Amino acid sequence: MSTVTPESHSEKSTNKKDVGLPDGFVGDVETLEAQGNAHFNRLGWKRLTVVLLVEAIALGALSIPSAFATLGMVAGVITTVGLGLVAIYTSYVVGQVKLKFPEVAHYADAGRLIWGRFGYELIGAMFALELTFLVGSHCLTGAIAFGNLTENGTCSLVFGVVSAIILLLLAIPPSFADVAILGYIDFVSIMAAIGITVIATGITFGKSTHVVDWSAWPKDDITFVDAFIAITNIVFAYSFAVCQFSFMDEMHTPKDYVKSIWSLGLIEIFIYTLTGSLIYAFVGPDVDSPALLSAGPLMAKIAFGVALPVIFISGSINGTVVARYIHGRIYKNSVVRFINTKKGWTTWLLLISVITIVAWIIAEAIPFFGDLLGIMSALFISGFTFYFPAIFWFQLIKEGKWYEKKNLFLSVVNALVFCIGMIVLVAGTYSTVVDIKRQYNDGTVRGAFTCAPL
Repeated sequence: MSTVTPESHSEKSTNKKDVGLPDGFVGDVETLEAQGNAHFNRLGWKRLTVVLLVEAIALGALSIPSAFATLGMVAGVITTVGLGLVAIYTSYVVGQVKLKFPEVAHYADAGRLIWGRFGYELIGAMFALELTFLVGSHCLTGAIAFGNLTENGTCSLVFGVVSAIILLLLAIPPSFADVAILGYIDFVSIMAAIGITVIATGITFGKSTHVVDWSAWPKDDITFVDAFIAITNIVFAYSFAVCQFSFMDEMHTPKDYVKSIWSLGLIEIFIYTLTGSLIYAFVGPDVDSPALLSAGPLMAKIAFGVALPVIFISGSINGTVVARYIHGRIYKNSVVRFINTKKGWTTWLLLISVITIVAWIIAEAIPFFGDLLGIMSALFISGFTFYFPAIFWFQLIKEGKWYEKKNLFLSVVNALVFCIGMIVLVAGTYSTVVDIKRQYNDGTVRGAFTCAPL
C-alpha cells in the first residue's frame, strides 16, 4: 500500500510525462500500479515488530542510564515502566485509528480527520521535522562513535559528513519490508552494544576499591530543569508511535498490529529498565550520555564498533519514512509514487539527499546528545506519543458521550495521557532551552560547525 487514499488508487494517471514513462508505452501504467501495490503490501506483524524495534530501540537506550543518575533508581524505574505502559496504550489507539480509517497512511492523514486541512499541514510539518531531527541525532551519534573509535583522529565535521553519507545510502530502499531484513542486524547490534557496556561497567565495578555512589533517590542538587531533561530522555525512548501509521500502511493484515505493539512495548520496558538500572548501579552519578562512553576507553571503542549498525540502520529508516511521506504527497495521483520508474527513482534519490543534508545541519547546529533528544521529545514526541492519541480517542474512537458508563474509565485515562503530553511539551521545551543556554554560558559544549571533538 502506498501513501495515498483509496480514491487516489482508482485515479490512474495516463499522462506519460507525469508517470515517467517514455512515449510509445501503452497500458503499462496499470502494470506498474499493480507491481507497486504488491511491493508495498508485504509487511506482516513479525516484520512490523522488527521495523518498530529498529526505529525505537536505538539512541533511546543509550540515554536511559544518565536519566537514572538524575532521577535516582526508584523514580527512574517507575518513570521508565510507567511511560512504557502509556506508550503501549497510545500505540494501541493509533492502531485503532488505522483500522477504522484505512486511508490513513501517515500521521498527518490522521490530523486531517480531526482538524481538516489545518491538522493535516500542522501534523505533517511536525512529522517531517521530528523524523529529520531523528536522522540528525543519529548523524551526531555516528560522529561521536567515529571520534571515539579513532581517538578524534580528524575533524569532527568530517565524521559528521561520513555519517550522513552512510545514512543516505541505507535510506535508499523505499520499502519497509526490505528494511526489516536489516532490522535483524540492527537488533543484534544494539543488544550486543548494551551487553558489552553492562558487562564492562560491571567488571570495572567489581574490581573497584571504592563504593559506587548510586542512590535510590534523586541527586541532592537536582533542579527542575535537570529532572525534566531526564524525563524527556526517557520519553524519547518510547517514540515508536510516530512511524506506526506509515508502517501499518504496508501490512497485509493490519489487525495483527496488536501483537507487534505488545511485543515491542514489553521488550522496550525490559531493556530500558535493565540497562538504566544496571549501568547506573555500576557507574554511579557520573554515567555518560550516550552510555557507551561509560564502558572505559577500550570497551567504549568495542561497544561503539558493535553499535555502528544500529546507529545507521535505525537512523536511516527515519529518513525513509519522512521521504515516503513527502514523495507520496508530491505524486499522490501518479504511478511515480511507487518509485518503480526512472522519474520515481530520480526524485526519490534527490529527496532523501536533501533530507540527509538538512539532518546533518541539525546535528552540527545542536552538537550535544542529551539536549537534542530533549528538544525532540518536548516538541514532537509529546504529541505523537501522548496528546495526539488521546485526542484521537475522544474524537475518532469513542462512541457515545465521554461520561457514559462504558466510556468513563477510558475517558479519564485519555485525559491523563493528554495532560502528560502537555506537561512534557511545555516543561520539556522550557527545560531544554534553559539547559542549552546554560551549557553555552558555561562553555561545556563545543561550538556549532567546528572541528572540535564531540
